[in-house]
This record gives sequence, structure tokens and C-alpha cells, in this order.
Amino acid sequence: MSNRNPDYTLASPVMSAYLSWWRAISSEKANGTARADRAELRRAHDLSAVAMTPAYQRFYRKLVEAGPDEKWKDWQLERLAAIAGLAVHIKSDSSLNLPEAMSHRDKGSDRNPVSELRFARLLDAPDVEALFSGLRRVMPLIDKQLNPAALANDLFGWGEQVKKQWAYAYAWPPKP
Repeated sequence: MSNRNPDYTLASPVMSAYLSWWRAISSEKANGTARADRAELRRAHDLSAVAMTPAYQRFYRKLVEAGPDEKWKDWQLERLAAIAGLAVHIKSDSSLNLPEAMSHRDKGSDRNPVSELRFARLLDAPDVEALFSGLRRVMPLIDKQLNPAALANDLFGWGEQVKKQWAYAYAWPPKP
């Protein structure tokens, strides 16, 4: 996605630090602190709750260390909170991005895990807070499997361009 505004893209060292954090926190062999952080972030019901957890603050400090030249703006911090708050709901990495996961049908199923209407509501989310809330409810529907890097890129770059990419990537069911 090289044509994205750099303000809406995680720098490579920051993305690497995020993925390292995600692997540590989502591992079956996670240590006590990682398990506690994962549980704390899973309970956070909105972005303010995420941002006020020690678990998120540790995550944030890790990203700051990885990108010492980054000067995070308030709207970017909100998106980082959304990334952390949703990433802890991913059980396993898959090659699917969010719209693909939301429309990936299991064998024998004729329905998308996330309905057209619910998907359209996500596209209409007025802000990242509303998107976070909607995606938090969607995670169990997609069996908590998706690509954590794609999640981060889409949430950090959320805007008209990402919405259009999602609309093209979602497998809209045919009308009978």
C-alpha cells in the first residue's frame, strides 16, 4: 500500500515491534504477564478503557522504543489503542484480511460469517471508536482468525481508501 499517506501507515520498525508483541501475547506458551495483559485488554470495552490499561501502556512504550522518531498524534494514539484492543482477540494468524475473513464461508455453508448488513454498518462507522466496537463483536464470528498485520494496517489507515478496499475484498453474496 505504498500510495498511502505516511501518517496513516505504521513504520516498518513499529510494525515489527507490534507483530513481536502480538506473537508473545497470543502464544499458547505466553508467560504470566503476557496472559494477564491479554486478559486485561480483552475486557476493555472501548478505546478509553484500552488506553487506560497498564497492558496497553506497555504495548505503547514498546512501539515508542521501536520508532523513536515517531511523534504520535492524538488520532494515531486512538488507532493504536484500537489495534491493541482488537489484536488480543486474534487466536491465530491467517492469510485473510478483515473483509476476507468476514466473508470467508466454511465448506458447506451458504452464508458469510458477517452479514452484508453488518459489514455495511462497519463501513459506515463514523469514527474509530464505533469501528472498534463493531469489530470487537465481529471477532467471534470469524473464529478469531486473521492476519494481524492486515488488521494493524487497516485500522491505522482507516478512511475512505481502506473502506473502498474492504468493499472490493468482501465477498458480497449473490442475490437469489
